[in-house]
Amino acid sequence: MSSAGLRALPVSGAALTRIDPLGAVLTAAGAAALLFLPFVVFKSNRIVPGDPRSLMEVLPAWGALGFAALLAAAAVAALWVADTRMRLVLAIAGVVAVALAAAAAGDALTPPGDKIVRISPGGAFWVLIVALGLLATDAATRLSPGPAQRVLFLAGSLAVVVLALAHGTFDHLSVVREYSVNAVRFAHEARQHLKLAFGSLAAAAVVGLPLGVLCHRIPRVRPGILATLNVIETIPAIALFGILMAPLGALAAAVPLADRLGIRGIGAAPAVVALFLYSLLPIVANTVAGLTRVSRAAVDAAHGMGMTGWQVLTKVELILALPVILTGVRVVLVQNIGMVTVAALIGGGGLGAFVFQGIGQTAIDLVLLGAIPIVTLAFSAALVLDALAEVLDRVKA
Repeated sequence: MSSAGLRALPVSGAALTRIDPLGAVLTAAGAAALLFLPFVVFKSNRIVPGDPRSLMEVLPAWGALGFAALLAAAAVAALWVADTRMRLVLAIAGVVAVALAAAAAGDALTPPGDKIVRISPGGAFWVLIVALGLLATDAATRLSPGPAQRVLFLAGSLAVVVLALAHGTFDHLSVVREYSVNAVRFAHEARQHLKLAFGSLAAAAVVGLPLGVLCHRIPRVRPGILATLNVIETIPAIALFGILMAPLGALAAAVPLADRLGIRGIGAAPAVVALFLYSLLPIVANTVAGLTRVSRAAVDAAHGMGMTGWQVLTKVELILALPVILTGVRVVLVQNIGMVTVAALIGGGGLGAFVFQGIGQTAIDLVLLGAIPIVTLAFSAALVLDALAEVLDRVKA
């Protein structure tokens, strides 16, 4: 062996040790999914057992080879490429390729004019989407984008998805078919979901902010208030809904006006009250934490300028505490978006109605019709509010 070859051996060994651990796990998961799990499932209708189909069965040879080549490039990037931007680009390209492959499978397997057949994404599809999504998230985190960049990326991603759906790219996939059947009802339930989540948040903010200020101003009341709210927070959602049904039902029976206003034992009323109660602890606790962090020198300076106590509170303390308070609002909003799902069990409406209807009918596509928007709403709310809190924190600094 030549001296050049001998010198190359340590380099090769070092390269093998630089395999990215996360990339190795994600690559192994993706490869195993493609080998052992179906890419899509063909069903003659929405509830019958499906016929699993692999990627090679639903795509033409050139399409399957191109798809495999792109996934191989993403795998190489995940394992060995150190350039973060390259990893991000290939991960996003992989997500797009997986989505387009599923759309192509739907087009290939759906007979012309057929409205009954359902083509559902299979296990391989979901594993690949999750693996590539985690790879993209890891790369984006390493890049440390600013708040504006994160929000713009989210808006761009959602815009691309909306345009693809409007174009009809995914029309033959089962979830989109369920949407087309339930479009009017979906719009109604989505509005109800947002009303319950944001309405309970607004009510909690109106009550929670003064309670937080009270706890900060009078420390001796703080343990009792926070302990009470903490007890409420530990009650399971279903149990709290059930507890509220009896008094609200009695109120509706005793006061006809309350019944006409929709305050009943079932429906939106117990859901709003429960979500309101769950929302109080994060807002009160974060208000106290934010006010505690305000510099005493800033408060003294405001008093020295002749400000009244109310002016100091509203123009100095709450402004400086706003990033911390907004973090509590973010926790509440994400929590409420998820918990509204359970409100469908007591007639509260929302996207959870599709989830539980799908479970009752063993129609996974209907479950996904409710679950995917809920996850998207929660993720989007968390990202936007995190970005806003970061911007306010920088302005304050």
